[in-house]
Amino acid sequence: MARTTGPVCRLCRRDGLKLFLKGSRCDTPKCAIERRDTPPGMNQARRGKLTDYGVHLREKQKVKHYYGVLERQFRGYFARAEKGKGNTGEALMILLERRLDNIVHRLGFGLSRAQARQLIAHGHITVNGHRVDIPSYLIKPNDLIRVKNRAKSLQSILANISEFHRDVPDFLSRVDGPVPEGRVSRLPTSEDVSISVQRNLIVELCSK
Repeated sequence: MARTTGPVCRLCRRDGLKLFLKGSRCDTPKCAIERRDTPPGMNQARRGKLTDYGVHLREKQKVKHYYGVLERQFRGYFARAEKGKGNTGEALMILLERRLDNIVHRLGFGLSRAQARQLIAHGHITVNGHRVDIPSYLIKPNDLIRVKNRAKSLQSILANISEFHRDVPDFLSRVDGPVPEGRVSRLPTSEDVSISVQRNLIVELCSK
């Protein structure tokens, strides 16, 4: 599991993009990038312009930070996307969108992807009636993602849903009730990807 032990808001400021790493705080005026839209650290005025390599690397880092994956995991996704048909950049982003931790977050069960990973690892989520504790599990069409029917699981996830104020994407549907559940109506497309990055720069960097 990818985990950042330092202040995660620094990652948003470094990448110059809101990565939604702090849950509901990111939707309030307390968001760090809303208050200080500058990179972290001292002597910022002395820093030169990014090199061509630096521009390419920053795009890749944005995606890694956003989805919470490590370099080795990212390379594995890229290799899989490169072997498939069609645009490699689009295939890469779709693979990342299919991760179970991302789906749990976008359904509103977890306020951030890091919290979604924790919910999955602790056994609070089932897929098609079976417990799945692997955050990187790739969802398929018609998969049913359900909160485990026990008090401890329901208490935290119902609280998260009440705080979650973002729209559920079109490829998912959520049914609220005593035991919340979500259905994967289709595979995500490039239009469903919720982070705006220059995918061609990532492909160019990883292809070298």
